Amino acid sequence: MDTPARKHVLLAVCGGIAAYKSAELVRLLRRQDTDVRVVMTQSAQEFASPLTFQALSGNPVHTELLDVDEENAMGHINLARWADVVIIAPATANTLAKCAHGLADDLVTTLFLAATCPVYIAPAMNQAMWNKAVTQENIRKLERYGVSFIGPDSGDQACGETGLGRMAEPADICRLLLTEPKDLVLNGLKVLISAGPTREYIDPVRYITNRSSGKMGFALARAALRAGAQVSLVSGPVNLPSPDSLDIVQVETAAQMYDAVLARAGNADIYIAAAAVADYSPIAMEKDKIKKQAEQTNLVLNKNKDILADVARLNNAPFTVGFAAETKDLDANAQEKLCKKNLDMIAANWVGQGQGGFDSEQNALEVFWDNGRTSLAMMDKNQLAEQLINLIAKRFNEKNRI
Repeated sequence: MDTPARKHVLLAVCGGIAAYKSAELVRLLRRQDTDVRVVMTQSAQEFASPLTFQALSGNPVHTELLDVDEENAMGHINLARWADVVIIAPATANTLAKCAHGLADDLVTTLFLAATCPVYIAPAMNQAMWNKAVTQENIRKLERYGVSFIGPDSGDQACGETGLGRMAEPADICRLLLTEPKDLVLNGLKVLISAGPTREYIDPVRYITNRSSGKMGFALARAALRAGAQVSLVSGPVNLPSPDSLDIVQVETAAQMYDAVLARAGNADIYIAAAAVADYSPIAMEKDKIKKQAEQTNLVLNKNKDILADVARLNNAPFTVGFAAETKDLDANAQEKLCKKNLDMIAANWVGQGQGGFDSEQNALEVFWDNGRTSLAMMDKNQLAEQLINLIAKRFNEKNRI
C-alpha cells in the first residue's frame, strides 16, 4: 500500500509579538506529520529567530524575495508551487493592507499573489487597529478573493489593552488547516440562511426598520461554505460584500423575504433564520410623501406572516434554527419561542448598550434545543459563526442519525 503524501504547509510569519505562537504552530503541525516550510518578513526576524523555525520545521527558513541559492532565483514561485496550503500567522495590519491591494514588495506578499492553493490568515494586532474601518474593509476584500480568516481572539493584549486582535491559538489554527473534505461538518448539505433587516414602507421616502447589520447572517453563510455546504442566502438591505460561491437573493420587505425563503425552504436541509424581520408593516403604503400637518398622527400596522414558524410547519421542513434578540428574560423568551414555533434550535443574544449584537463586530449566544443548551462566549462574529455551525451540524446529525 502506498504511503499517503505528507501535506505541505507554508507558514508566513510577519512582524509582531505573536510570532512566538507561530513557533508552537510549527511544532503542532510537525506532530501531525506535515511538511512545514517557513518564510519570514524582516520585521518578523526582530521578534523571533529564523534559527528557531529552522530547528522546529527541519527545513531552511526563507527570508529573501530573490534567493540566489535557488536554481532559478525565483524562490517565491517554487514555494508557492510546493504548498498545499498557505497560512500567514501572525498577519499584521500592514500585511493585510498590502495583500488586499495586490502589493508584492517582500517575500510574504509575493507568495500570497503567487499561491494557487487555499490561503488562510490569522491576524494579530492591537484592538484599535483591528476595529479601524480601513482594516475591516481590507478583510472584506480578502474574503471576496477567497481568503479564509482564523480568528482573531479577544482578550488581554501585549500593549496592555483588551479586545479583539489576539492571534488565534496554535491548536485551533492547526486543526483548521488540516481539516480534510471528508471532515467538513456540512459537506454536501443544502443550507438556507436569511440575514439582515427588512424595510416596511410608510410612503415613498419613509420606512420602518431595525438596527440589524446582517453581519451575523453573512458570517454564518461564510462558515457554512467553509463547512462544505451549498449555501443560499436571502438578505435584506445591508452594506456588506457578498461571499463567493453563494446563491444570494436580495429582498427588501418582510413579504419579499417570506416569499423568497418559503420558495427555497422545501429543498433545504437546514434553515438558519438570522434575519431581523419586521413583525408589523403599515396597512398600506401612501402613494405620495406624507406632509407634516397635525401635531400627532396614527399609523396602523398589520402583523406580518411568521417566516420561521411557517418553515418549521412544512411537511418536509428543514432542520430549523431561529434567532432571538432580547432585552430582558432572555432564557424564558428564547425557550418559549423554541417550543411555540416547533424549532430544532434557537440562538438568543442580548441587545443593547455594550451587549454586542446589532452594529457590533462581536456577539455572544445562548443556544437552546430540546432538553439541552450551551453558551457561546462573546467573540468576533466570524469565529462565533464557526462555533454555531459546528453545533448545528452536530445536532442535525443526531436528529437524522447520520
